[in-house]
Amino acid sequence: GSYSHLEDTAPRIVEHPTDLLVSKGEPATLSCKAEGRPAPAVEWYKDGERVETDREDPRSHRTLLPGGSLFFLRILHGRRGKPDEGVYVCVARNYLGEATSRNASLEVAGE
Repeated sequence: GSYSHLEDTAPRIVEHPTDLLVSKGEPATLSCKAEGRPAPAVEWYKDGERVETDREDPRSHRTLLPGGSLFFLRILHGRRGKPDEGVYVCVARNYLGEATSRNASLEVAGE
């Protein structure tokens, strides 16, 4: 087609998440923006485990924003633990490869 001059490119992260300190119950956003052609799919991992968002579970308090950022409606923090606290990375993939962001730690401010 007329777009043959556009080469497909492997993903690269153009905006990395940064460390966050959030009060419990507050919203938070971990930024991530990736470029590539075709547009890469973004997934988040926390402490090495894939983060479920409202794409898998409509009741989830975590939303994957269209650009790839991870939005928390409110930071969960209970007596039994801190399910949102941890080290996050964003991974962008397309058929040419994948790119991983820097680590960003999310901490819940003390009681």
